[in-house]
Amino acid sequence: MGGSLHLPRMRPLSSRKSPILTVLDVGTSKIVCLIARLAPVDPASARGRMHGARILGIGHQRSRGMKAGQVVDMEEAETAIRLAVDAAERMAGVQVESVVVSAAGGRIGSQHFQARVAVGDRSVGEADVHRVLEATCTHTARDGRAVLHSLPTSFAVDDAQNIRDPKGMIGDQLGAHLHVASCDAAAIRNLGLAVERCHLTVEAFVASPYASALSVLGEDEAEIGATVVDLGGGSTSVAVFSGGALIHVDSVAVGGNHVTLDVARGLNVRLSGAERMKTLYGSAISSASDDRETIAIEHVGDEASEPIHMPRAQLVRIIRPRVEEILELVRDRLRKQGHPVHSGSRLVLTGGACQLTGLPESARRILGGQVRVGRPVGVQGLPESGKSPSFAAAVGLLVYPQFAALEHFEPSRERMALAVGGDGYLARVGRWLKESF
Repeated sequence: MGGSLHLPRMRPLSSRKSPILTVLDVGTSKIVCLIARLAPVDPASARGRMHGARILGIGHQRSRGMKAGQVVDMEEAETAIRLAVDAAERMAGVQVESVVVSAAGGRIGSQHFQARVAVGDRSVGEADVHRVLEATCTHTARDGRAVLHSLPTSFAVDDAQNIRDPKGMIGDQLGAHLHVASCDAAAIRNLGLAVERCHLTVEAFVASPYASALSVLGEDEAEIGATVVDLGGGSTSVAVFSGGALIHVDSVAVGGNHVTLDVARGLNVRLSGAERMKTLYGSAISSASDDRETIAIEHVGDEASEPIHMPRAQLVRIIRPRVEEILELVRDRLRKQGHPVHSGSRLVLTGGACQLTGLPESARRILGGQVRVGRPVGVQGLPESGKSPSFAAAVGLLVYPQFAALEHFEPSRERMALAVGGDGYLARVGRWLKESF
């Protein structure tokens, strides 16, 4: 497919309004629709955020027609999305017209671009910042790829590097670094079509690992540096933050569903039974009691006969290699891209598959770093079931709109508003990078 795909862009939020926002997390194992009212908050008390969110409605549906974050059956995907949105609409008592959608498939990846423009030995103005960002944007479009995010990560004035807000500084040349996250255009086009067939407009697509990170990272973690690993059903994705900025995204098409499939094949049981066994008895690490503990299994086609008992160790021996393979894939790809997890750095695990017993210990051994499980925070009205890591991406989509104004796309594609609720674009970038979230 030739040419790059131009995606819809989110309009900046007004700091004085309380809009109702609908988000749709379309995953391989589940589809979640959240309807929430956004309300302005005091930035001093809310980790640099302009808005808080209160949940009005939730729709939760087993995913259909999806594989590795991509649509593989349009009719099935449309039906599942429709059911999730209908349930959220009924609970909230509103009719949804537009949604912010997560993008998990299509080989999400990162590229970095930089450019310099002459300033003429005077103080840098807002127009200069836009000029250098537009120069940086000129090479970002690639055939067959769709740009999801385009974030300035730092500026340079002459030889001074890693400047967050160059406005007012005096210099001869102004430079900018831009991080571009993209995915396969065909994958995002089909996802958008499945949503539009439900008579919904897509307001924006958000890379799933970025959304997850927005909901689980602590206020200082993005600043100090953190790697978020989102273990989903069909894929495992990564978001790397440094100095408060998103600097890298990646994904591998292996996830929790592959572990379930291994169990089903290895023990000759149904997928539903394999999922139950994995959840209740499974572990990513061996323990001394595994040989003594027994679990009951029913083989496919043997429903009439008595269940067979076997040691838990047999189940762990099936699960452990696949979990280690996923973590080793993530480790190797991070190393290759120059973002290895160091012993002192923060590693935050999230996504439904990260809840497997022993997974944090495996991640600490294989990836390194200080490991914790990330749960969504900062949203009111979530039921207990929604506070689990499997809802991280959905909740992060509610946080994303206030950061949408930080992005800068090709001027021919999208003219960014220079002001956001009385705050200059640059001031928002500077404040966001200073305060992270």
